[in-house]
Amino acid sequence: MGASGSGKTSMRSLIFSNNPASLTARLGATIDVEQNHVRFLGDLILNLWDCGGQDAFMDSYLSTQRSTIFQHVGVLIYVFDVESREMNKDLEYYRDCLDGLKQFSPEASVFLLVHKMDLVREPKSVSFEKKHKELQQASGDTAITVFGTSIYDESLYKAWSSIVHTLIPNAAILTKHLSTFAEACSATEVVLFERTTFLVIATSSSSQHSPPQSSTRTTTINSTVEDVHHLDPKRYERTSELIKAFKHSCSRVREEFHSLEMELSDFTAVLDEMTRNTYVMVVVHDPTIAVSGMQQDYQLYTLETAAIKLNIRMARRKFEELQGDGVVS
Repeated sequence: MGASGSGKTSMRSLIFSNNPASLTARLGATIDVEQNHVRFLGDLILNLWDCGGQDAFMDSYLSTQRSTIFQHVGVLIYVFDVESREMNKDLEYYRDCLDGLKQFSPEASVFLLVHKMDLVREPKSVSFEKKHKELQQASGDTAITVFGTSIYDESLYKAWSSIVHTLIPNAAILTKHLSTFAEACSATEVVLFERTTFLVIATSSSSQHSPPQSSTRTTTINSTVEDVHHLDPKRYERTSELIKAFKHSCSRVREEFHSLEMELSDFTAVLDEMTRNTYVMVVVHDPTIAVSGMQQDYQLYTLETAAIKLNIRMARRKFEELQGDGVVS
């Protein structure tokens, strides 16, 4: 939810319809409520309601449609235009939405997106911190999570990956099994993506949606590699953004994206299908491979890539079981 023009439909188009940011200017205003149904893991279906932000619609949501709009809500996502000239009215509608949520879905999580951060002229961190404090005050005792977002960088993927992560009932179990898989592959890290949106579902590190906290990690292998290789804290959302752009490029030449392999001097990365609904990315740093000749290196890297792909194929059945019905052990 959010005011008209705040960018709700543009981000929905980018994340769930695989459209590039350059095409969002063609989108019209949302009339009343538009719904998207996205199948995630097994029987988990994300029912996304994009609510038009014009005053007449907002008034209707908060009065005659109140029980319909706020009943059985898992997550409320409220979008604020960072440069809105009617912030007081935006906050009034937001507080009314919180009241509706407390009445009909008191257990729902609340995510606030301070959107269009690319338009901010002052330092983005300063502007975001001001908005964060303002929204915290307006939220009262309601627990909120706030992200600064833009359709022109990876910040949107970070926010939506965190949102979707809260809706996956067996996320912790997936993380545990990905950690086991990473150890079996001697991998630096393993990341599981949703197939259509390429949002991050889980990783072999349990803190994928949080800033690095010293060197503490779920497993010994992850803590050691994290320190040695200085992995970028934005690597997940950047990967999502890049793969989505690459998939769009493939569609423009009428080709279909299936997998991706990267063999560089200091690491190997393989992105391949894991299940019907997911892709997996395996990143391996192998210090035992010495640079002693181009032909030898090519053969070693080829063997390493083949071994990773074999491990993925062997793990598919297990991960299909884990995602089948949400009941795992």
